Amino acid sequence: MEYPGGVWCSHGTAPPGAPDPRRLSMASTTTYTVTGMSCGHCEKSVSEELSALAGVLTVAADAKAGTVTVSSEQPLDEADVRAAIDEAGYELVGPAA
Repeated sequence: MEYPGGVWCSHGTAPPGAPDPRRLSMASTTTYTVTGMSCGHCEKSVSEELSALAGVLTVAADAKAGTVTVSSEQPLDEADVRAAIDEAGYELVGPAA
């Protein structure tokens, strides 16, 4: 079974830290536009801050596109997303169109 970042073992268990795909299938996923990211370090900083929010399952930041996609158990409060991105040193424009 595939999950973002790898393959589950044949026993149906995930590698350490892997999100449960059953939870991902029911997740809320939103892509946000973020300004100021220019490299992998930027992506890592934003990802780490957003991953610390309660209920976040996965984060995929893309500096080249200026976006970050977040999957969470429930929709996130935009103010919390904004605060996390601000803490990383970048600016949330808003949900991507």
